[in-house]
This record gives sequence, structure tokens and C-alpha cells, in this order.
Amino acid sequence: MRYMLMLFEQDTDWDAVPEAERTAALDEHAAFIAYLNSRGIEHYGAALRPSTTATTLRPAGPDRDMLVTDGPYVELKENLAGFYIVEAADLDDAVEIARHCPTGTGTEIRPLWDATS
Repeated sequence: MRYMLMLFEQDTDWDAVPEAERTAALDEHAAFIAYLNSRGIEHYGAALRPSTTATTLRPAGPDRDMLVTDGPYVELKENLAGFYIVEAADLDDAVEIARHCPTGTGTEIRPLWDATS
């Protein structure tokens, strides 16, 4: 089963972070990817730009018009900053995998729907 590991942390514009800090953060993720590879775990991941770059689409009323707004859906101190999609045997395995993943304030683990089943 595939799981999404959603990484939450305070917004960071990594383009403005000193190179040493950015390199250290990337090294942590490189170590996590090495762990995934050593276990033969299929994975995909990406970092997200700050929540200020988000665009939100939501229903604007009963006529099903959609409202497009700048910014994230809700105001939070921590935002979804990145994610990994990993293959795991079950939730316990997904939790064990996530324990090796660098995280800011928390990691949410969710199983993905398999639309082909």
C-alpha cells in the first residue's frame, strides 16, 4: 500500500536561507532517501514553495461557481511544506519509515486510494 508522509513546518523561503542551513536540511533528506533506497522502498517526494505562493479553489455558492483566492486554505503557523509517497506493507511499516524522515513540527501519514483497484 502507498502512504503519503506530509511534512508540516513553519513556512521557509529556502531561496533566502543561508546556504549552509539549506545544505544541512537537504543532507537530512538525502539520508532519508538513502534509508528508503536501502530498504528497497518505492518512493517519490518533493518540497513545496511557501504557503504564500498557494492558490486555493473553493465552492463559492450553491450555483457551483468556484472562487479562486491567493494563499493557503486556512491560516496556520505550520504549513504543508513537502511530502513523500512511499510503498509500505501496512500502517506500522509506514510509521517506522516516517520515523526516519526529517520533520519540522509533525508528519501526517495517510494511506492513498488506489484508483485502479
